[in-house]
Amino acid sequence: MTTSSSTTDVSEEPSRGEDREGFDEITILWISEGMSCDGDTVSLTAAGQPSIEDVVLGLIPGLPKVNLVNKVLSPSLGGEDFLAPYRAAARGDLAPFILVIEGSIPNQNIIEGDGYWTSFGNDPETGEPQTLNWWIDQLAPKAWAVVAAGTCATFGGIHAMSGNPTGCMGLADYLGWDYTSQGGLPVVNVPGCPIQPENFMEVLVWVLYHAAGSAPPPPLDHMLRPQWLFGKTVHEGCDRGSYYEQAGFAKDYNSPKCLVKTGCWGPVVNCNVPKRGWMAGIGGCPNVGGICIGCTMPGFPDAFMPFMDEPPGGTLSSLAIKPYGAVIRRLRGMTNELVNHEPRWRHNKRKLTSGYNPRYRP
Repeated sequence: MTTSSSTTDVSEEPSRGEDREGFDEITILWISEGMSCDGDTVSLTAAGQPSIEDVVLGLIPGLPKVNLVNKVLSPSLGGEDFLAPYRAAARGDLAPFILVIEGSIPNQNIIEGDGYWTSFGNDPETGEPQTLNWWIDQLAPKAWAVVAAGTCATFGGIHAMSGNPTGCMGLADYLGWDYTSQGGLPVVNVPGCPIQPENFMEVLVWVLYHAAGSAPPPPLDHMLRPQWLFGKTVHEGCDRGSYYEQAGFAKDYNSPKCLVKTGCWGPVVNCNVPKRGWMAGIGGCPNVGGICIGCTMPGFPDAFMPFMDEPPGGTLSSLAIKPYGAVIRRLRGMTNELVNHEPRWRHNKRKLTSGYNPRYRP
């Protein structure tokens, strides 16, 4: 298994899962105490192909038994009872486990004196809050796999924008882009603000099949995103894309045409939401009239602001395609008119005029 750098793809030739023995049972330790809104956990509950319930109940053939620990989805009453598996993993008494981090990682090193940005439970001995950073330092080296859920965890997101006081960053920035888990995997980044439910579940199931020994590691791009999900742009899967090539641009949000001039960054953003939809195949930002603001991208939000302004390349590309689009649109209109009529032999008269010849022999 090769590790990632900032310029090369990983998992280009993944080893086959059957080359090693898999696990029959694995725990998922989900921490959402990063700088976040818990939106990724909420989004996860909307997944249906498969649902998180299907995975936890063992309804997916070939997966190991999965024990999920997540504060929103946990039946625990909280407190030390909820933290018990995390503490066991930190001691080295729980293995194997997959660590899922939700939310961006603040920089504790910039704090002068006492204080912390975010915490997860208290130290049993001192009663002092235990920071997210402490938990990552304890758990990531012992984790069989580490998954970053959502753009905040993958690249820093909103909390890492210019001018922020927390020094926030993504998980790979914190652990290092050359980090390798106990299972030989780099950080697996699944961006989205929030995650697209099926995208995340598809990646999680792939990682679980890999843990079971029945699948290779997931193929990731140079930013550690799943290649098969983030290898295409929004524009390439957008149902408004055909308007672009005909220079049909919307001037307001009530139009069904291409939204690039109203602030859509779809032509340069890696995301499959327009093709996949949001829930049960329905929705997806441009599909329902919303512009793409690049929320799955490493440069989000700074590179895409101010939102709702035409992107810098929008004017040039629209001017370049305008003459071509005008000609193509007219030619297609002529052809459309031609094929929008039935042939003349379709009638109810007494003579057959379709050209049929019973005596014809080829």
